[in-house]
Amino acid sequence: MAAILLIGCGEGKKSKAPTPHATRDFPLVEVPVMLTEPQERIEWMAAHMWDIFTDTGKLYASDSLTVNGVPLKDLESQMGMFTTLLQELPLVTGKNVVGAFYNKLEAFQEAFPESNMLPRMTALTTQYLYDPNSPVRSEDLYLPFVKKLSESPLIDPDYRARYAWDAKNCSLNQIGTPATDFPFIDTAGKRRTLHSIKAERLLLIFGNPDCQACKEIMETLESVPQLQDLIMSGALKVVDIYIDEDIELWKSKSASYPTNWINGYDPNFDIRGDKLYNIRAIPSVYLLDADKKVILKDCPIERIFPAILH
Repeated sequence: MAAILLIGCGEGKKSKAPTPHATRDFPLVEVPVMLTEPQERIEWMAAHMWDIFTDTGKLYASDSLTVNGVPLKDLESQMGMFTTLLQELPLVTGKNVVGAFYNKLEAFQEAFPESNMLPRMTALTTQYLYDPNSPVRSEDLYLPFVKKLSESPLIDPDYRARYAWDAKNCSLNQIGTPATDFPFIDTAGKRRTLHSIKAERLLLIFGNPDCQACKEIMETLESVPQLQDLIMSGALKVVDIYIDEDIELWKSKSASYPTNWINGYDPNFDIRGDKLYNIRAIPSVYLLDADKKVILKDCPIERIFPAILH
């Protein structure tokens, strides 16, 4: 990250004449020298790294492997840097940056309708911010992007409807808002609710006893002494909820869960059926505070554990 804050280059004089066969390296921007604080430099880079690439002064090649003259493989690297930078920003700032990024893409597409800028960059953004297997996924950061897609006149109406559905799902249980309450049946057959569980931190896992990634979370929790200490003291409670329909399968394997977890199942299949949570893959993990407000939402467990111990 430090490296991308230091590199930079400029562009030569821009021409209005299209050069459809030209290719180029990704055009880097230069962080102003007066910005000396690391956080200032990160915020500036996140906000401006796409400026030259989306500048409408000149059109470069666009084909199956190139977007505005830049090879797709290079754009994937830049998207990786961009989404990594977004993780370092306050959420509100990150959302504003993503919204502004979309506006640049749309403005370029309006200027050059023959370009593949908007569809290609939409696919990359979705891959990094919304794919359930992406290590930098964030529904909260993807929300302003997909919401603009759902409203854009440049998007086919059928696709706008699909994007509107995604935007609605991304808006569920946003960071900083109370997590939706729901009832569940625990291993003792007792009916409980999420909000009735008292703890300074609550790790909510939507999982499955046959899910290998769920087992890895269990093993990690059991292998970190600091996390075990928090669980034993009651400061951290782990709530694992089975949301699928084969309740007998869950019952037959419920003894495999740690005894210091709270384990249960959704008796009415409301969580998935009524879209109380946007669960696109399991495990889906949330970290809640004492008031059941969402601290982290469906993010990789590698980001959850440091937040618990912070």
